[in-house]
Formats: sequence, C-alpha cells, structure tokens
Amino acid sequence: MKKSHGPAFRREIKPLMECGICRGATVVSGVFHQLDCTACNASGWICAETGDALPLDVLVQQLSLRLRSTNAELSRARQPIGGAHEQYEQNNRRGAGGTNYTGD
Repeated sequence: MKKSHGPAFRREIKPLMECGICRGATVVSGVFHQLDCTACNASGWICAETGDALPLDVLVQQLSLRLRSTNAELSRARQPIGGAHEQYEQNNRRGAGGTNYTGD
C-alpha cells in the first residue's frame, strides 16, 4: 500500500554534494579575512538534486542520518570475520551417529 498524503513515515537520506563555491571548506576568502559561505549556509554541503543549500534543521537531520549509517557500516566492518577454524570446531552432526565430521 503506497502512501498518498501526509508526512513520510521515515526520513530518507537525501543525496548531498560538496559546495562548489567553497569546495566543502565552509568559508570563502574575502579581501582581508575569511567569510562564511552563503551558498551552502557555511556547512560545505548542498543538495545534489537541486544544487541549493539545505535549511539548517534539514541539514542537521541529513548529516545525523549519514553519520549513523556510516557508524553502523564501520561497526559491521570491525566485527571479526569467522574463518575455517570456527567451522572446524563446531559440531556439524554429519558424522556417524551425529558426531562431528571434519573431513580429515
């Protein structure tokens, strides 16, 4: 069943890209000092679909969603990968009488 009206049930990650004016640095060089980039609201990120700066409340949500997904991906990558020794030590019940068969 597709939703036809109302707010979305879940927040979706919008595609972001680095600001082309400040190149993600959040500041641009003035004559004597650095100024906040107005093209990206001094965040360094703009919407990849429209090229416009995101409102700050939406930007905070999008960066939080990206940070959470990146942290989850890193935690999955840091988990130790089981090798053949783990399978060798488990009882696979393939031997005679349901014993462990290792193929040796």
